[in-house]
Amino acid sequence: MLESIPTAEDMTALVGQSLYEVWNNLCALIDEHFNMERSWGKGGKAWSYEYKYHRGGKTLCALYARENCVGFMVVLGKGERLKFEADKENYSKATQTIYDNTHTYHDGKWVMFEPTDTSLFDDFIRLLSIKRKPNKK
Repeated sequence: MLESIPTAEDMTALVGQSLYEVWNNLCALIDEHFNMERSWGKGGKAWSYEYKYHRGGKTLCALYARENCVGFMVVLGKGERLKFEADKENYSKATQTIYDNTHTYHDGKWVMFEPTDTSLFDDFIRLLSIKRKPNKK
């Protein structure tokens, strides 16, 4: 657990204005599609912060921040990987490449993206929709 939640100024200083806008847009998009609890944490060795979306003990995804970089991670278990792979050609080449280059562990594929703009956001929502049904509109 973090001692203090980073402010907008903290985040902007860490990742830069344009990436902070990407971060905020991604958070807003996830919030729009999924009703989840959110929690801040330490980002481990590689990241300064972790911002996790979860409900009922299950993690939907996590956002990460470090100097001049934001990360978006989704862990796909075996059944979820099968669903993705069945629909893979309908995702962007960038998403397919990142997925293909991600190591598969015993508990799933920990797929990490480092978005610099909003171009993969549709793919992100589709990936998350494999894990959990989006909110009804």
